[in-house]
Amino acid sequence: MHRIKPRILENARALRRPMTPAEAKLWSRLRNRQLGGFKFRRQHPIGNYIVDFYCAEAKLTIELDGDSHAVQVEYDQQRTAWLVEQGYREIRFWNREVLQNIEGVLEQILQACVEGKPSP
Repeated sequence: MHRIKPRILENARALRRPMTPAEAKLWSRLRNRQLGGFKFRRQHPIGNYIVDFYCAEAKLTIELDGDSHAVQVEYDQQRTAWLVEQGYREIRFWNREVLQNIEGVLEQILQACVEGKPSP
């Protein structure tokens, strides 16, 4: 079990409060095991990073990108590389994709969860 640094935990808790419209829309469809029975967490700390959504069963992180991500490409690449190195898988969606095509986004997330779920 990894110990989460207090600063990271505090930041994750603060990020849970104000959700973007895209985060709110996606969370309303992921919470309470609505998608294929998979449990998701939001603003979940992993190492020194906080991921938007996380499914532990599939070891899958989900990131929603808004306009700010266009200027932080290098940071996102380093973060993704570290997560992959630790055994996590990541999928990304643009906010507008979530807002305009939620069913398509959910389908991709479910497929990624099913593919990442260990066999019994």
